[in-house]
Amino acid sequence: MRKLDLYKEEKRKLAQQKETERLLQMSIYEKQAYMQGFRYVAGIDEAGRGPLAGPVVASCVILPEGCMIEGLNDSKKLRPVQRERLYELIVEQAVSIGTGIIDEKSIDTVNILNATKLAMENAIEQVKPMPDILLIDAVKLDKVDITQVSIIKGDALSVSIAAASIIAKVTRDRLIDLADEVYPQYGFKNHKGYGTPEHINAIKKYGICPIHRVSFTKHFL
Repeated sequence: MRKLDLYKEEKRKLAQQKETERLLQMSIYEKQAYMQGFRYVAGIDEAGRGPLAGPVVASCVILPEGCMIEGLNDSKKLRPVQRERLYELIVEQAVSIGTGIIDEKSIDTVNILNATKLAMENAIEQVKPMPDILLIDAVKLDKVDITQVSIIKGDALSVSIAAASIIAKVTRDRLIDLADEVYPQYGFKNHKGYGTPEHINAIKKYGICPIHRVSFTKHFL
C-alpha cells in the first residue's frame, strides 16, 4: 500500500474513533438509566417554538440500547441533507417513535409553552412500548407520570434527545414546505416560518395567512 493510501486509511480510522468517542459521550444519560434498571429510555425534543407560523412538533424516540448512529447530533448543528439521511436511519433503527403536532390555532389559544408540552404528551402516547424514563430537552411535563430527566441543551448531550430533535425538525420542515406550495408569497421554504427579514416584509406586504400565529405576528401589522 502506498504511503498516501496508508495516510488516508489512518486518517479515516482516527476520524471513526473520534466519532465513536463522541457518541459514547452522548450516551452517558442513557447508560445511567439502564444501570438504574430502566428498560425503555426515550428522548423527547421539539421543533418550532420560535417561528411566526406553522405548528410546533415534538418527537419521542426510543433507541435500542447501545445504538450508535454515525453523525447523530443536535438537529440545529446539521445541514438539511444530513438531517434527512439521519431521519431515515433513526426510523430504521428505533424501537419506537411518536410524534405530536400542535397547530398555530392551538398555540394562539394556550400559548407556545403549553402547546409544546401538549405536543410532547401526544408524542409519548404514540410510543409502544411505553417509556419508563424520559430524557427531555429542558422541559418538565407535570401531567406525565413517568420518571423524567430534564437536560439543558439535551439535544447536544443525549443520543435519544438528538434523535428526537431530528425527527421533530424534519417532520416540521416537511409540513412547512407543503405550506410553501399553498402560500408561496411568504417564502416559507426558505425560512421555515421563522422571523427573518424576508418573512417579516412579506407579512407587512400581504398580511397574515391561515398558518400564521396571530399572537406572534400581530405587532407586524
